[in-house]
Parts: sequence; structure tokens; C-alpha cells
Amino acid sequence: MQPNKQRRGKKKKRIVIPVGAPLKTVLDARRPEKAEGMILRNTFGEPWTSDGFRASWGKAFERANLADHDLHFHDLRGTAVTRLALSGCTTAQIAAITGHSPRDVDEILKAHYLGGQAELAEQAIVKLVAQYG
Repeated sequence: MQPNKQRRGKKKKRIVIPVGAPLKTVLDARRPEKAEGMILRNTFGEPWTSDGFRASWGKAFERANLADHDLHFHDLRGTAVTRLALSGCTTAQIAAITGHSPRDVDEILKAHYLGGQAELAEQAIVKLVAQYG
């Protein structure tokens, strides 16, 4: 996996996100002049500014008629936290990818996302059976 180094958030904390094989295939197929640097680019081929990305996201959100679903832009990272947890990642691993603190990861999982998830219960039973038969 190739890491993608980005700065995130108000403090511009550097995080490294490894690129998995499916995304690497897509990235490798890009035109050579766009092969380096930022992955997300606007219609002019330039890296997104945070304001530009947020504005375009808002327009796409409206076109998709999602306003009645109580979804928000910041839910993207929360969804990533959830999917990583359901994939069996540890809190530390999730924090390394999302840029959250481990405490924030735990709070996100407790408060909003994992209550009653059947997938977690199934994973727990699989681990239990593997350990004790």
C-alpha cells in the first residue's frame, strides 16, 4: 500500500492513509500529469479547497434529495469510524486513519454508531468460538 499523506483539521495534523489495492488501481490509471499530489480534485483539475469541496458536496447532497435523512457532512468520518470498527480495527488503528484521538473514536462509537449492531455481536461470537470452541 502506498501512503497518502494529508493534513487534516484545524490543527493541520498530518495523517498517513495507506492506499489499498482497489484505489491504487484507479490512481495508477490517471493521466501521468495528475498522478502525483492530491487525490480529490475539482473540475479544473486543481486540488480542492476545503470551502470548494464543502460547497460542491452541499450541491450534490441537495441533488440526491438527502435532506430528509438527517445526514451531515461530518458524518463521513463517523461512517469511516464505524466501518473500520466493524471490520475489526482497533481504536488506535481507527484514530491513525481518521485523525481523531482514541478518546474521540470511542465517544463516536458509543454515542452514535455502534449501539446494537448485529455485526459486532456476530464478530464477538466468532471470536469466542475460535478461542474456546
